[in-house]
Amino acid sequence: MSVDPMAYETQFFGFTPQTCMLRIYIAFQDYLFEMMLVVEGVMLKKLDGKISPSQIRKCTEKFLLFMKEHFDKLFAKMEEVLLQLVLNVPKNVLLPEDRVQEQYPCSEQEFQALQDELRQLQQQCRAEAAVEQALQAELEEQKVVKAELEKILQCFDELENICRQHGAGNFKESFALLAQSSKKLQDVLKDVEEKSKKIKQHDQLM
Repeated sequence: MSVDPMAYETQFFGFTPQTCMLRIYIAFQDYLFEMMLVVEGVMLKKLDGKISPSQIRKCTEKFLLFMKEHFDKLFAKMEEVLLQLVLNVPKNVLLPEDRVQEQYPCSEQEFQALQDELRQLQQQCRAEAAVEQALQAELEEQKVVKAELEKILQCFDELENICRQHGAGNFKESFALLAQSSKKLQDVLKDVEEKSKKIKQHDQLM
């Protein structure tokens, strides 16, 4: 069998020429074996009682080996002819799907430059995909924060409604006054703690 990959022929036929030849070889070989079984059957009937079946089988095997050796030699020549004259695309023939290469020829250097540009574009696409993924994650976080803020605002609205129902006036003003009162209480508490420390220090000295 030929070891030439014959890639262009494979592109044209849709199968490798070597695969075609292998199938032809197997088909011929199977037919040869079947023919020898038929011949052996006829000999068993014609020579029944004259030659034993084991002797006929030995003769059949020898004849089959002889036929196979000659068949392999003939098939090798047939394969060479078929691969050169039938299953071969001439060097000057351009397939329709490759005519664009004839219209827009590209040197090896230009092809390499295109390959480099393609790799750069692929890297840029991967980087942009990573950025998009990070932005998507940040957007999801913002959605969670927004939901929490909406809950807080809803709580404030409910508190303001409660204040109005109990005549507490504007909730925002009440909240501001409450914050001021809380700060004053913190200042008073701090002042009391400082005075308490001073009294304890004075008692210790006494």
